[in-house]
Amino acid sequence: MKKLTALLLALVMCFSMVACGGQSTSTSTSTSTAASESASQTTEAVETDFIDPVNDWGVYDDLIDQIRTCTDLAERAELMHQAEDILMDTGAILPLYFYTDLYLQKDYLTNVYWTPFGYKYFMFANLGNDEQGNPRDTLRMYLASEPDKLDPALNSTVDGAILAINSFAGLFTYDANQQQVPDLAESYEMSEDGLTYTFTLKDGLKWSNGDTLDATDFVYSWNRAADPLTASDYGYMFAPIKGYAEVTEMDEDGNRVNPDATLAVTASEDGKTLTVELEYPTAYFLDLCAFPTYFPVYQEAVEAADPDGSNPGAWALDPGENFVCSGAYVLTEWNHNSSMVYEKNPNYHRADEVTITRQELMLSSDTTAVFAAYNDGSLDFADDVPTAEIPNLEGNPEYHVIGTLGTYYVSFNVNSPMFDGMSAEDAATLRKALALFIDRDYIVTNIGQADQVPAGSFIPAGCSDGNGGEFKNKDYFDPSYEAFEDNVAKGIEMMESIGYKFDENGMLSDETPLSFTYLVNTPGGNVDVAVAIQSDMAAVGIDMEVSEMEWNVFLNDRKNGNYDIARNGWLMDFNDPLNMLEMWTSDSGNNDCQFGRPQA
Repeated sequence: MKKLTALLLALVMCFSMVACGGQSTSTSTSTSTAASESASQTTEAVETDFIDPVNDWGVYDDLIDQIRTCTDLAERAELMHQAEDILMDTGAILPLYFYTDLYLQKDYLTNVYWTPFGYKYFMFANLGNDEQGNPRDTLRMYLASEPDKLDPALNSTVDGAILAINSFAGLFTYDANQQQVPDLAESYEMSEDGLTYTFTLKDGLKWSNGDTLDATDFVYSWNRAADPLTASDYGYMFAPIKGYAEVTEMDEDGNRVNPDATLAVTASEDGKTLTVELEYPTAYFLDLCAFPTYFPVYQEAVEAADPDGSNPGAWALDPGENFVCSGAYVLTEWNHNSSMVYEKNPNYHRADEVTITRQELMLSSDTTAVFAAYNDGSLDFADDVPTAEIPNLEGNPEYHVIGTLGTYYVSFNVNSPMFDGMSAEDAATLRKALALFIDRDYIVTNIGQADQVPAGSFIPAGCSDGNGGEFKNKDYFDPSYEAFEDNVAKGIEMMESIGYKFDENGMLSDETPLSFTYLVNTPGGNVDVAVAIQSDMAAVGIDMEVSEMEWNVFLNDRKNGNYDIARNGWLMDFNDPLNMLEMWTSDSGNNDCQFGRPQA
């Protein structure tokens, strides 16, 4: 019945979306008015026709494809609102607050810059002189605990992206003014129809081992990253390039249907120019060219470490001769779960601008230990602060809070056993009810304490709509402190509507118990949020167990759907809502909710 409903609505949309050049399988019946709602307006529930997030998710996939190819910007913005409506109607994404970023930086450390996407650039930093007047040449810093992936094609974390940015280079990068600027590219030309880009590379580019780096390295690297067999979480970032559909088509046995298919990316005979043909105009294509997944990797090192293709990231697992890169720093030492050392790459094309010759990274999940190391002078930079210390840092010139584009949220695995025996609609109702039990104001006021804003939508405030305005135009529920009591009452009502029973005190009856496990990574701030949510659930009689894991283990369990409910978050990779919408397609490596993936 649901598939029939989706089909009927798709036929209706055929007549209303002609400006986008194709038919739509979107299922929204009310979102044509949603785009005109004011930013302050809230709704208690999403008013789209429901889509089964497991069995009917192809409808969402098709909508994302339509958004990608839509050239009418107003119509495209409307389609993206429909996509967010569909996401929020599953109840599988529970936004908590919009991110800010806080860190500690010594006053003698200068020229570190950042972007709203959470990336920090250390390659042109300066440490000044020590007490004896000698130049400091070693930057001691903390970013996170043990990184999950160092191969830029395989990384999907912010800390991993920062490491990639400081050890690899792409066609474009960002400068200290947060503007896109050429990096390995000297210049570029775009065809009048926006479908062909021709990049001219700088002269004399080299890999860290001294070998020549040219346009052929981009051809190899982009095809490798887009290949489903590489298993890049961000492989879908290459969707705008012609040939992507053929490259990624897989048969039932998990093999490529067209093993000889390649992206429409070609290098000139002399390796000086790179030509890229797009499937459709992509206004953010230069943003992609500055994104780590688009960075080139050294083919010989990749294939030497992984001759049978079974472990694509093997070449970047340990320092040494095999870790060949193109950026300012080369990994030379890695004591797992303890420390890393990066040293200046003399073959970096801007090596004369790099004054810090050594970076020493502390790896730890203990933010209290990190804070102590910063205070005793063992660290020059710390990218996290223990929650309990935040009030004491107000007014400290070394304490920084910056704005970012991102959302801290909770994700449900739609295939979790906690939904066994329930219809898809009832499972979604349960998830949306649970979202209403969370006191977001308490979380941002007492745990976050860094000017975060409670979130009632997935796409963050401040995100552009791609059409000259701001995308966010409504909340899907009121996340404010004033609405919390009413939210709890509404959540109880929603659970009662699907068969749960509550007593006169608003506590879940023993007749219809509910328990699940919340997966969270250390360090402490995330655990503090988990404990707050646990308390909110207990307040209505729901049993939530908190399971803590180390960062890299947590990432893989969440990615593989080995959880009920999990801590999650997303900092945008470029300022367009599509970045936060296309991650939820059935084949996306970032689809932690397991949308469109029926259990075996």
